[in-house]
Amino acid sequence: MKNKILDHLMPLTDEERDILANPTVSHARYSTQEHFTTVESKKFLTKNETIMVRKHTRFVQFPKHKHDYIEMSYVLQGSLTQTIAGKRMQLNEGELMFLNQHIEHEIEPCQKDDIIINFIIQPSFFEYIFSFLNIRGPIYRFLMDSLYTYSYQGQYLTFKTANHEALQTHIHTIIHEILHPNQVSEAKVKLLVGLVLVEISQNEQEIEGGEMFTLHTNWMQEILSYINQSYSTATLTEIALVLKQHDYVLSRAIKQMTNQTFKELLQEKRLSVACELMAKTDLPITMIVNQVGYDNVSYFYRIFSKRYGMTPKKYRESLEDL
Repeated sequence: MKNKILDHLMPLTDEERDILANPTVSHARYSTQEHFTTVESKKFLTKNETIMVRKHTRFVQFPKHKHDYIEMSYVLQGSLTQTIAGKRMQLNEGELMFLNQHIEHEIEPCQKDDIIINFIIQPSFFEYIFSFLNIRGPIYRFLMDSLYTYSYQGQYLTFKTANHEALQTHIHTIIHEILHPNQVSEAKVKLLVGLVLVEISQNEQEIEGGEMFTLHTNWMQEILSYINQSYSTATLTEIALVLKQHDYVLSRAIKQMTNQTFKELLQEKRLSVACELMAKTDLPITMIVNQVGYDNVSYFYRIFSKRYGMTPKKYRESLEDL
């Protein structure tokens, strides 16, 4: 499968042809901002996409920048050299790197045989993963920080995983499914990303970059895991009893860590699940409202419309037009 992917990605792209003629990065391809400081996900992802892959553009130096999404870089062939937080680093064939939304990096030019895959991932993509996997360790803390922490702390993780055959197979399959999608590709990609995270979490000794962490407390990890798994019935009182803490103590900790209240975190999770159910099922909206934990349909319509700028019915109709 790797050779098929290489055959698909080795030819020059239009952007690479332009760069060979004029070796500069076109800001407009990556950002709506005047200066190349933040690469924007809307330049690559459609409205309802949460993950995609693209070949890293070769032959040009990318100036210092960050992203408004989580980026996972994978070296399919060759190497990738970049400077992250003032540290020059090389990623070799078969290795992975995660960058959160707040880390700046500068990338040295890749040559013809350097094939780097950039996964562009909305943080919300991982909420689904956490709903069915119980992952812990550095990768869990990294993703939880990216999803919820309000610290704006730049973080990265590298994985020296070139010799992990199962992990390589999963990644190659993910790339293939995204490049050549079919009716089951979306579900397959989510499951395979979950397996990649499991493989990584079971090989913590291969992880580097932990010095960049702003670690969550055990409380915060338990609270977020609780919301992801029990969103339909979750209450602050229940998790406070589990953690043997007062409600107000946990409430203050949540606000400090996420700049949101427990109610706001829970509401965001419920609305996210409701959107997925509207997109993937034919369930009546009233039934979806009940499934995600609300018994007042009018209240649900009000908070949904405030969050997404349209009613649930209009939201579902907009999906049918895509």
